[in-house]
Amino acid sequence: MPRNVRGGLIQTSVTHEGTADIPAIKKAMIDKHMDLIEDAAKQGVQVLSLQEIFYGPYFCAEQDTRWYESTELIPDGPTTQLMCETAKRLGMVIVVPIYEVDLPGIYYNTAAVIDADGTYLGKYRKQHIPHCAPGFWEKFYFKPGNLGYPVFETAFGRVGVYICYDRHFPEGARALALNGAEMIFNPSATVAGLSEYLWKLEQPAHAVANQVFIGAINRVGHEQPWDIGEFYGQSYFVDPRGQFLATGSRENDELVVADMDLDQIREVRNVWQFFRDRRPETYDSLTAL
Repeated sequence: MPRNVRGGLIQTSVTHEGTADIPAIKKAMIDKHMDLIEDAAKQGVQVLSLQEIFYGPYFCAEQDTRWYESTELIPDGPTTQLMCETAKRLGMVIVVPIYEVDLPGIYYNTAAVIDADGTYLGKYRKQHIPHCAPGFWEKFYFKPGNLGYPVFETAFGRVGVYICYDRHFPEGARALALNGAEMIFNPSATVAGLSEYLWKLEQPAHAVANQVFIGAINRVGHEQPWDIGEFYGQSYFVDPRGQFLATGSRENDELVVADMDLDQIREVRNVWQFFRDRRPETYDSLTAL
């Protein structure tokens, strides 16, 4: 019997300019996402991921301490609690990317994972933190993750999370797969230009190398007042062969939906025995360089 799971990805534009009141931005963005989450439930989505720090703009385009106000505790903060209630009501697993405060002055780029019964399962903290011009000043805001590469056993399969810039580093995707992930979600905020050609190259390659399903999420639109470029959407699902199952548009707020047969993972791994043929005893030098 195939283990079919319906996945969903939400890509949206922001509702306000970055100069607006932060609580107003958060409320409007959460309200906007709640409508799309309800739509996902109507379409039968069982596992849903939102975009990177979904309740605001990509504020890393500037360095301003005011954005520390947008942090929340996980799981005790209001957004995680709201999503736990929503997941339980809709019977849906939800990956919720949030700007997390751990202790005063210690902040992480984090995704909470909530099971279909509303249980908070845990969180992933972004490991790789960029800091480069123009407009990606993330080390000003985020401490590198310290929770490793956890995999969460959900009602619909084993879920791993990678966040945005993480996708440029294949080691974490391999770690997630070896830890048992069947679906890896990568919430992102990335603009047209240097990295766009990699958007549909790297993650299908991760899917093939590790024989897993991957859901890649990117926001849409131009965010003012910074306008560092066009967030070009094109969120997508790929299967363990690297084949595209569904792709979003470049400019629209939308829900991207795909059906995943998790039994395909075993089928593909039985053909391509990459895990059998690994030689980890020869890789020590990779962590010494």
